[in-house]
Amino acid sequence: MVPIFKKGDSSDPGNYRPVSLTSVVGKLMEVIIKETLSEYLEVNEILVNYQHGFRQKQSTLTNLIDFYEGVTRELDLGNKVDVAYLDFQKAFDKVSHFKLITKLQNIGLGGELLNWIAGWLTGRKQRVMINGCYSRWKGVGSGVPQGSVLGPLLFLIYINDMGSNVGGKISFFADDCKIMRVANGDGDFTNMQEDLDKLYNWAKEWDMTFNVKKCHILHFGNGNHCAEYRIGGEIISQGESIDDLGITVCKDFKFSNHCSTVVKKANRMLGFIKSSISSRKKEVILPLYKSLVRPHLEYAAQFWSPHYRKDIKCIERVQRRATRMIENMRGKDYEERLRSMNMYSLEKRRRRGDLIETFKIIRGFDRVRQLWDFNLNNRLRGHGLKLLKTRSRLLLRQTFFTQRVVNDWNGLHNDVASIYTIMGFKKFIDKTAPLVNLV
Repeated sequence: MVPIFKKGDSSDPGNYRPVSLTSVVGKLMEVIIKETLSEYLEVNEILVNYQHGFRQKQSTLTNLIDFYEGVTRELDLGNKVDVAYLDFQKAFDKVSHFKLITKLQNIGLGGELLNWIAGWLTGRKQRVMINGCYSRWKGVGSGVPQGSVLGPLLFLIYINDMGSNVGGKISFFADDCKIMRVANGDGDFTNMQEDLDKLYNWAKEWDMTFNVKKCHILHFGNGNHCAEYRIGGEIISQGESIDDLGITVCKDFKFSNHCSTVVKKANRMLGFIKSSISSRKKEVILPLYKSLVRPHLEYAAQFWSPHYRKDIKCIERVQRRATRMIENMRGKDYEERLRSMNMYSLEKRRRRGDLIETFKIIRGFDRVRQLWDFNLNNRLRGHGLKLLKTRSRLLLRQTFFTQRVVNDWNGLHNDVASIYTIMGFKKFIDKTAPLVNLV
């Protein structure tokens, strides 16, 4: 086991992730079994559709879009919304081997495959290695090995039925769980508490533990009563914002704080490149910017894309600064620099990213619950994949991904209906999309 630091106090052993170093031969066998098992789970639709972790066609982005589509829709209808963000304590290490094997049997696994998995899980010993020093060997009584190929998939199977009795909208990314309920009155508060009690009871039955100190409640909507909720008798803390899968989500559903955070990260990396790389050639600076800086500014941007000009300008300044670092570019204006390097502004890239994500969802490359209805009345005009845009009352709903992309998507050239590959669609919108007004 190699302890990998996560965050917080570096002197606290609980802030390290124990990653298993296993043999290459074993990992190859895990890959073979994982591919077969994954296919079995997907073909038979065994895994719940609100689990987005470690699955093909699903990601942190699909998790965020799918879940907050429901949140913004309820807020736009005039409802208050409470969201509970739940955190397991040492989730992967608490999995009971016996109970996991029972669950594998319940989904139809047996024979040599089940025997191999049982043998792979049980009878393990581990020791910790730090700076070449080793601890004593110790037996492993529970858990799926972190850092293994097969471990995450077995964990998904173990928690698959966790939300089966919950009435609120629930969403998972591996062990990250959040649940949403309308919160207009006492009856709604009772329903949310009952859902939390069901999750707590499930965790208790299956030897899992919630880390209540890391669980949080966000109360969305003006006039929200900010009800108090508990898990196992302990009060869940309430806050103004939460880090949800790397995105800072505030209770007012504005993303200025997140924009500031990602700009600081990007500027730090850009400063590191500037101070450590002497060359200012385009062939050196541009690849470094695209691989080390720009990803900070674009991670899950389809979810949090800013609409306030101050935030848009704040993010764009990072790319302005990066392009000025390149030799022979300092005297040119920003638009000129972008044209000479065949680049888009970040604002245009976000609109382009919206269209690409919409295409991936419509064509099934990304899997989420239904987000749009097709506009059947417009089939005779334009392309045959036009989306129906619903009326939105609140700005937070109007600017959410599923609403703001509709006009751009419906305005695409008619040939979009005949494109079925992601690369083909990217080439198509670069040539025909009505985004040329943005440099």
